[in-house]
Amino acid sequence: MTRRLLWFLSGLVLFSIVLAPATFADLSHARIVRLSLVQGDVRFVSSYHEDSLTDPNATWETASLNLPIRQGFALATDNGRAEVEFENGAMVFLAPNTVVEFYDLSLRDGDHITRLVLRQGSLVTYVNPAHGDYFSVTGGDFTVEAIARTTFRLDNFDDGSNVNVEQGRVNVLRNEKSTPLEKGQSLAIRASDSANPTIGRSADLDDFDHWVSGRIENVTTATNYSSQYVSSPDYTSGFGDLYTYGSWLSVGGYGNCWRPFGVGLGWSPFSYGNWYYDNGFGWSFIGSAPWGWLPYHYGGWIFSPVYGWVWVPSGFGYGVPIHYRPVTAVWVHSGTTTGIVPLHPGDKYGKSSQNLSQGVYPVQNSQLVHSTLVPGNGKWSVLKEVPRESLSASVTTTTPPTRVSRTILTSNSGSRTVTLSRDSSIAYDPREHRFVNTNTNPPESTLKRNSEDIKEVSNHLGVTSTTSGNTNGVKTPGTPIIPANPQSQSSTHAGNLPRAPLTPPPPHTTGSGWNSGGSSSGGGASWGGSGRGSSSGGSHPSGGSSSHPSGGGGGGGSHPH
Repeated sequence: MTRRLLWFLSGLVLFSIVLAPATFADLSHARIVRLSLVQGDVRFVSSYHEDSLTDPNATWETASLNLPIRQGFALATDNGRAEVEFENGAMVFLAPNTVVEFYDLSLRDGDHITRLVLRQGSLVTYVNPAHGDYFSVTGGDFTVEAIARTTFRLDNFDDGSNVNVEQGRVNVLRNEKSTPLEKGQSLAIRASDSANPTIGRSADLDDFDHWVSGRIENVTTATNYSSQYVSSPDYTSGFGDLYTYGSWLSVGGYGNCWRPFGVGLGWSPFSYGNWYYDNGFGWSFIGSAPWGWLPYHYGGWIFSPVYGWVWVPSGFGYGVPIHYRPVTAVWVHSGTTTGIVPLHPGDKYGKSSQNLSQGVYPVQNSQLVHSTLVPGNGKWSVLKEVPRESLSASVTTTTPPTRVSRTILTSNSGSRTVTLSRDSSIAYDPREHRFVNTNTNPPESTLKRNSEDIKEVSNHLGVTSTTSGNTNGVKTPGTPIIPANPQSQSSTHAGNLPRAPLTPPPPHTTGSGWNSGGSSSGGGASWGGSGRGSSSGGSHPSGGSSSHPSGGGGGGGSHPH
């Protein structure tokens, strides 16, 4: 009897271990943020080891508008800009030649924990954190924490890092010390003098800052207008797009519903978009229209005899758990035909869709047929998981981002950067604190372009930059002229050395009563997609993982020098 009881208890424990993750995944909400604006060349990688810039096995792909971004992803701009919108309205804007890693996207008792790593380049962050939310960006020599509604710019270069506070207040963490900064203040650390941070006034706004300011104003204004149609205190990402690109309609029994401008009665909800395969969620729909985020991952659809297909903002409200779906549709199968049916707000997991009578959009040759409807009056079974080979992905692989040599020029009016092109022989040597020539001989046009870059930034800072009589030398105030003979300088410049791995410090807040970074609160794919559960990037180990940097906490690793 005792032996039988022992076997029973052992089996029960084993069963609980196997069952618990699946149950936990089904009930939890994975944090998913979105790429809300793409201009020019933008790339992403969904997995890397320690450093997305140096991992030779990282597979970079082209990034499209409304790409779902999870913990462990990295985003890079080349000759382009990007905007990322978070669930609580926070936004991050990437300047050209910038690489950002989404180190931690987790939930803790309903609070949004966000920790980013700026590997290179410049970004502007707009944050209006709710009680208990945590938001930080680590770049080079320190970590910037948002402690109230704030807008700040962080630059991470070869010879140092600096932060400018444009609105609100932040804390700058470095070596377990915290330095508060307010609007109009800046903090800079040079790699050549890392023990002595400099606090001054913020630099004047440049073109990128003005572009960001306009985007923040447009998005927040449109989001506020949308709030009159739906109450969503815990989720705001994408609502501004609905106000800008569509109209709200009152539909009996469903309240305020939405449909895009310029579509007719026969419009299919899945006419504008592509497919992306996520290892955690399976097939995800990426809406290519500017409004193509919320309607394809939250809420549901109904067919109105008056308007045709309209989106219903179901699942939003006070105290209502908000669930991300890879696609707001139900996968069905009959005979040799597989297709999707727009998800009805009243549909139940694993049950036939209430919109089935409106027809099925079939998959043919690994593509969804938008204009063809198969009658839905046959015998259709609901698919909980769609095989990977059922569709073809729209994203394509691309080359990894390239490290770009940059430096900070500082004057009384603040700090700005000089960017040197990839084929340039001119590089900044932080050990010698000046520009030097390397062993390559670039075209004369490249030297001229770099000379103009330095002159432009110097003029912006209120100083004068001159060049020698030929294009083989560039002179800036306080730095020696670059010699024409490259052999007189070191053949290796520190600006191109690999960066030390950066690790953000553990998150801490004063409102939630917790102090340590930890695992994400798991996440499961709600039905309407593949149905496969996945955590929001997995647990966040202290010793590093395949998709996170490793190393000690504090303010992040310093620049090599």
